[in-house]
Amino acid sequence: MDKHAKIFLAGSNGLVGSALHRCLKAAGYTNLVTPEIDQLDLTNQQAVADFFRAEKPEYVMLAAAKVGGIHANNTYPAEFIYLNLAIQNNVIHNAYLNGVKRLLFLGSSCIYPKLAPQPMKEEHLLTGLLEPTNEPYAIAKIAGIKMCESYNRQYGTKFIAVMPTNLYGPGDNFHPENSHVLPALIRRFHEAKVTEAPEVVVWGSGTPKRELLYVEDMAAGCLHLMELSDETVARELLNYPAPCFVNLGTGEDVTIRELAETVAQVVGFRGNLAFDASKPDGTPRKLQDVSRMQQLGWRHTVGLKEGVARTYQWYLQNYRQG
Repeated sequence: MDKHAKIFLAGSNGLVGSALHRCLKAAGYTNLVTPEIDQLDLTNQQAVADFFRAEKPEYVMLAAAKVGGIHANNTYPAEFIYLNLAIQNNVIHNAYLNGVKRLLFLGSSCIYPKLAPQPMKEEHLLTGLLEPTNEPYAIAKIAGIKMCESYNRQYGTKFIAVMPTNLYGPGDNFHPENSHVLPALIRRFHEAKVTEAPEVVVWGSGTPKRELLYVEDMAAGCLHLMELSDETVARELLNYPAPCFVNLGTGEDVTIRELAETVAQVVGFRGNLAFDASKPDGTPRKLQDVSRMQQLGWRHTVGLKEGVARTYQWYLQNYRQG
């Protein structure tokens, strides 16, 4: 990509989008279009069409999405499927209509079957039933992948996708109920430390395993894909029926218990740790096979403990504590 090329970054304020924004600016890209939600409602078909006709972006990075943890997915299933389908349908279709050179669609590792072989390879998509707690969100993201693939096949577009594993880092959502597991743990352990609580109770049995990727690493991986040559993209990602998407992760995982212990250590909580097995565990394991991304020349650089420490520092600086 030319450093002056016009890049539309959809969803630039969220955890993913803000990291992509920082990464692009640090890499010297100067012509970034990042409308706020009050300037462009991505669920509004006409508004998105008007935006693309007016701005004519050369590249699109689609990070806008309705996201959340187990509780949010269980509570708002209609919002998760409707909003995500609407956003990606509007952006991907208008990228095609306006001749966008390359589009990057961000999905999620929850696209894979609940009982997928471990580690999960790209070709495991649609080989089994999804995890029920986040099925509406997963189906929307699968539709986004297939939309990219279908437009590539029919129209010769260069629409590719990444499936990041569980992301965390600066800009995360630390809501006590609607956040993902790591920010929820950071908040819970910090508040327990401040109030000198004797114990922290973690949802679930503690046995499920999760792979976690620091969001700055995710952004670097996405930019790496956007900067690949057209020849490499055509050979590796547009050669149907090979998948047009790649897993983006570390290839390493930890149990929820190990994760909670790491957060407690970083935060400095010295009380007891307990698990509420009456709460849902979600998928038993979600480890990605990241060999395809590594073959494309990228791998993560930030380890879990370092990433948790950076995220905790961001939390302390950005959230008012009691």
